[in-house]
Amino acid sequence: MSPTATPAPGASAARRKAAEATAPPSAPAARDPFFDNAKYLALVLVALGHAWQPLTYTSRVMTALYMTVYAFHMPAFILVSGYFSRGFDLSPAKVRRLVSGVVVPYLVFEVAYTWFQHWAEKGEPPEPLTLLNPWYLNWFLAALFVWRLTTPVWQALRWPVPLSLVLATLAMTCPSIGDDFDLMRVFQFLPFFVAGLNLERHHFELVRRRWVRIAAVPVLAGAVALAYGLAPHLDEAWLFRNYSVQALHQPLWTAPVATAALTGCAAVLIVCFLAWVPRRRTWFTALGGGTLYGFLLHGFLIKLSRWWDWYEAAAWIKEPVGWAVVTLLAVAMITVLCSPPVRRVFRPVVEPRADWLFRR
Repeated sequence: MSPTATPAPGASAARRKAAEATAPPSAPAARDPFFDNAKYLALVLVALGHAWQPLTYTSRVMTALYMTVYAFHMPAFILVSGYFSRGFDLSPAKVRRLVSGVVVPYLVFEVAYTWFQHWAEKGEPPEPLTLLNPWYLNWFLAALFVWRLTTPVWQALRWPVPLSLVLATLAMTCPSIGDDFDLMRVFQFLPFFVAGLNLERHHFELVRRRWVRIAAVPVLAGAVALAYGLAPHLDEAWLFRNYSVQALHQPLWTAPVATAALTGCAAVLIVCFLAWVPRRRTWFTALGGGTLYGFLLHGFLIKLSRWWDWYEAAAWIKEPVGWAVVTLLAVAMITVLCSPPVRRVFRPVVEPRADWLFRR
């Protein structure tokens, strides 16, 4: 605000508003490279989890890596999403951004994914087009819509994170929730979004302490070793956060135990992950602004790899050299899909201009 536009301390509210209206707009805040780096690296883990899944059928090592990544990759992505949703309210401007940035891409990709399945998955019946049952990766957009709409509620509550954990536990005991908007995942992943809403910048600085970074290495190694030991015994479906305990053939008392265990493991691994995210600008920092592109678009290639039996093309794919090749291809895929040229091509469907939907 310019000095001439600053009202006196005792000025009326009307004068203050007039001064703010005549003040020159402030420069936009610079993007923090840490969060762009975190979003890109979390998305890389999402892609690795999807790319590694067919390798788990023949390798206990890959199963351990897959389970470790699945324990925290979406929770980390959701926590950062919650952090950047702290300013959401139900003002017209924020609602317009929610509709154009989440609802419209959801509708576009729900149609695109369904048509893609009709074309690409030969020999299988075409799946019906439904807007209520998110297709594959579209569940995240449905969840993000619900979470952001409820942001003002969580910001008004006294104990938001414990209450969200209670809801997650109760959801795990309700097989009747069904598939509409993937509400089971909405509830079970909710604590990470609510936690992100309640974090401040200095909380992320805590994980940069030297002892945290040092401790993160053996903790991550121990997590992989633990997953290796549990691989033959633990149902991976627990990690998907999409099933009730009844669907997993477990008694009701396992719901609070599973919620506490899964949330605690995810929290520890998120800290280990964030401890090693670079704070400075790197070659992939700019890609962090395009993670929604990579997230939505890589689903087409992942599905093709299953439907067209890419993993059966050669025996070496299921050997260590194949694991390395699949890993490198997954990283390259996400890097390309988050790049500026791809974003320019797909911007009309991922970040559409939907001004025509709204009143002036």
